[in-house]
Amino acid sequence: MGVELPAMPVERTRLLDPPLEYDQLREEQPIVRVRFPSGRAGWLVTRFEEGSQVFSDPRMSAKRPRHDVPPEEDDDHSSNETAETIDPTFVMMDEPDHGAYRRLLAGRFTPKSVQAKLQPYIDRIVTEHLDAIEAAGATGEPVDLIEHLALPIPCLVICELLGVPYADRDKFHHATEVMMDVSKSRAERDEGGRWLQNYITGLVADKRSDPESTGLLADLIRTSEQDGSILTDKDLIDIGVLLLFAGHDTTMAMIGLSVLTLLTHPKQRQDLADHPDKVGPAVEELLRYLTIVQFGLGRTAKEDLEIGGQAIAKGDLVVVAMPAANRDPRAFDNPDEPDFDRKITRHLAFGYGVHQCLGQNVARAELKTILPRLFQRFPGLKLATPLEEVEMDTYGTNYGVRKMLVTW
Repeated sequence: MGVELPAMPVERTRLLDPPLEYDQLREEQPIVRVRFPSGRAGWLVTRFEEGSQVFSDPRMSAKRPRHDVPPEEDDDHSSNETAETIDPTFVMMDEPDHGAYRRLLAGRFTPKSVQAKLQPYIDRIVTEHLDAIEAAGATGEPVDLIEHLALPIPCLVICELLGVPYADRDKFHHATEVMMDVSKSRAERDEGGRWLQNYITGLVADKRSDPESTGLLADLIRTSEQDGSILTDKDLIDIGVLLLFAGHDTTMAMIGLSVLTLLTHPKQRQDLADHPDKVGPAVEELLRYLTIVQFGLGRTAKEDLEIGGQAIAKGDLVVVAMPAANRDPRAFDNPDEPDFDRKITRHLAFGYGVHQCLGQNVARAELKTILPRLFQRFPGLKLATPLEEVEMDTYGTNYGVRKMLVTW
């Protein structure tokens, strides 16, 4: 009879900190076999340098099994015909295929492109939403910052970027929540994924038939028609699905957690208020400190190899616990305290290596715009409930805040 594997730590004692068990694992068993919440077994990596190696080593494949679903649901769909696999996108491809797709998109996500094409729009909608928050708070009732700021801004931005009707935001956000909820079955989660696929399928067809259509998907369609590029309708749908769900849910989580951090850390809040020029370093530090991908990102070993002195066999699943790696004291002094003067050369909040998050500069632009303006507009902003009553998302792939009532 085999030895029972320990479970991956998931319970948080403090709202803004990763599970405390990570501290001990990082010191004593930085690469350890665990059972993930889905029941699947694999290696868990909790240190920064070893995690960086997993993400950057070409012997590790992005064509990984989904460690967030049970193996039997991943391998056998006979019990439920609706539980078919949702097709992977280019983020689960290896080179050279991954690079070919990424190069088609990368130019649209550079800091220069985001600044020129999206920043004016972000500036405008942030101002509009802060105006609306002020009007809603005039009644004296608390305002939910997730509903009025953290969710709508990323939805508007990704709709503007892709050319998606904003009127459909509630539907695609609900589908995203279902797809990323690890407490649900594979069949339930794939229902959300299929809704997004069907939605983007219809959108691609509409844009193909309308030469005046706008947005990234329309641009890609025109480019592929003009130069005979590799993009098929399936490629366009896969890209659209990926960017639609990843482009709003992740940033929503970071906005909510960042605001909650500043509301509960008066020193850091005052530092940002006194030195608004620190917003860039502050955002990088918040990305490191909060690291929303709470169940980690995985890779599969393409051959036998060694990571941090641990032998990894061909075919083994290796998952980097990014919240733990970004709190590694070997890489960051006093890592459990947000420090806006910290000189960060890199962190793992967006992953690392060739698969590093494509939309990271869009997320940065939204955060750098929202955080200083929110606290400048509402210097007396405070939680309207005790901290322990703030509703958190503990089951989503991304850790975040579901509801945050504030007054000022």
